[in-house]
Order: sequence, then structure tokens, then C-alpha cells
Amino acid sequence: MDLGFRGEVAALYRRYRRGYPPPVLDALVAAFTLTRDDVVVDLGCGTGQLAVPLAGRVRGVVGVDPEPDMLAEARTAAGDLPNATWVVGSDADVPALRAVLGTGSVGAVTIGQALHWMDRERLFAELRTLVRPGGGVAVVTNGTPLWQQGSGWSRALGAFLRDHLGLGGDRACGTDEESQRQYAATLSAAGYDVTATTVEYTAPLTADAIAGGVLSALPVDRLPADRAAFTAALENAVAPHAPFAEDVRVAVLAGRRG
Repeated sequence: MDLGFRGEVAALYRRYRRGYPPPVLDALVAAFTLTRDDVVVDLGCGTGQLAVPLAGRVRGVVGVDPEPDMLAEARTAAGDLPNATWVVGSDADVPALRAVLGTGSVGAVTIGQALHWMDRERLFAELRTLVRPGGGVAVVTNGTPLWQQGSGWSRALGAFLRDHLGLGGDRACGTDEESQRQYAATLSAAGYDVTATTVEYTAPLTADAIAGGVLSALPVDRLPADRAAFTAALENAVAPHAPFAEDVRVAVLAGRRG
């Protein structure tokens, strides 16, 4: 499936997408008792926002994504990390991963802000034979989209996107409560013991970061032809609501294999 996250969008994604603060990594390590002997697979890794910092906590990380351009950006973000490997693939390739890595070989599989693109029922069942006992699957959602927050600048942004791109702004990308309940129920039905952890923080934003965050969420064929004019208009729309800050709530659903 071509999601359009290539070329310029991949570069925007690496530059503007939120990272994950240390308490999120702490929660993942604690959920699965990860050690320096463990390998973690980050499925739908994008440009490495979760995989890169996780590499510092474990023996190795395998970042998997269907878009080569995203993986190229992840390699750049990883720099000279010796224990991060990048593989073109998707959730449909879990059997191939198991054949290469071995049954019960992985401490955890993380899915950061990407499960809404995947067949979760099939995926969770298949991952049970990839992860070791005590390991499991973590679904990590990284805060509400910029255009769905309750602040004045977020409401102005939502109105701007409706007017200029015809976007309804109703895609929550799995961060909404109903999606979280469905994810937890599907993990439980697949035989995992499920726990939920949240990490909340407030972060300052610039108008440039808001515009970049929006552009990074668009397929490459939906990018405005005149990026500079679009960005200037967007920044003018939110400017009356400066200074900008967002309240971020990272949700970690950990499904542990007994």
C-alpha cells in the first residue's frame, strides 16, 4: 500500500514529527523487562522517532517500514548507531521476520503511531510467536493531532485546513479513546496481558513547527504546489493565538506474552 510518505514528506516527517520523551522508553523497558540482551522490532518505524532512542536501551533495534525514503531518513537520524538496522517491509512481513530472527527471539515489537494502517487482528496473533515469553507488543500513540487539540491555535488550524485543503480534520490516527479501547481489546483477545501507561507533558511550538507538522501528515501528491505561500497563510491563520504550546499525551498499550 502506497501511503505517499516519500520524497519531501519523509524529510518533513523526520524534521517535524514529535519524538518520545525518556519516560516513554522507561515504560517500554519496564513493561517487557527489556535488557541489553534483547532485540526490539519497531514496526512502521517511519524516520526512527522511537527506534533510534530505543537502540540505546537494548542490544539491537530492527526498524521496519514500507517506504524506503522513510528508512533513508531514519538512517540519517541514527547517525553512527551500531545496533540499528533498517528493513523495507510491513505488518504483512512478520512471517519473514520470524524466519530470519527466529521464533521467540524478540523482546518486544513496538508500533508507534502506525497501527491504524495495519491489520491488527492478524498482526497481534502472528507476533505471539516472534516475541519471547515475558516480551510482547506495545502500541504507542504519540499525542492528539495538531488540528484536534482544544487550544485557540488548534481550532484556527482546523478551520484553515478545511478551507484550504478540504480536510475535515476528523482523523485521530488511533489517539482517540475508542481506538485505544479497540486496540486493548484486540490485544487481549489475542492472548496478551494488557497494561496501559500514559506520559503527559507540555511542549512549546513555533508557527513553523505547526506548518511542518501539517505538511508531514500529507501524502506527497497532496502537498500544496506553492509550499512557501501555503506555509505563510497557515502561519497567518494561527498567529493571533500565539504563543503556541501543546499538551501531549503519549499512550502506551503493552500486551505482554505469558
